Amino acid sequence: QVHLGASGGAAVQSGDSLRLSCAVSGRTGSLILIGWFRQTLGKGREFVAARAWSGDFLSYGDSVTGRFTTFRGRDTDTEYLQMHSLKPEDTATYYCAGTTLPGRPITATTVVSETLYDTWGPGTQVTVSS
Repeated sequence: QVHLGASGGAAVQSGDSLRLSCAVSGRTGSLILIGWFRQTLGKGREFVAARAWSGDFLSYGDSVTGRFTTFRGRDTDTEYLQMHSLKPEDTATYYCAGTTLPGRPITATTVVSETLYDTWGPGTQVTVSS
C-alpha cells in the first residue's frame, strides 16, 4: 500500500511563489501516477497536475499551465508542486493522489478524473490574498 501526504501550504500574497510537497511512503514501487487536485469549500475537486512516477507523462490543468510545475525530488520519494504567480483564485486545499492499479489508461483526458486515483493523502491549505 502507498501512503501520500501533502504539506507546505501557507498564507501568501498574490504574485508570490510556494512549493508544496507530497511525501510518498510504503510500497512506492507500485505507484504508477501521482496527481495534484485542489478543492474549495462547497466545490468539487479540481485537477491541477499529474505526472507518471516514472516521468514519461505530464499534464496540467488549464488554470495552472505555465505557472505550476510538478516534479519528483532528486533521489527522494517526494513529489513537489512548485507554484508561481499565485492568484487569489488559487486558494484551496491541495491534495496529492496516486494511481497504483495497473491497466488503467493514462491520458490527458483520464488523469483529470478523481476516479483514476486509488490513493489519497490529507490535504494542505493554500490561501492567497490580494
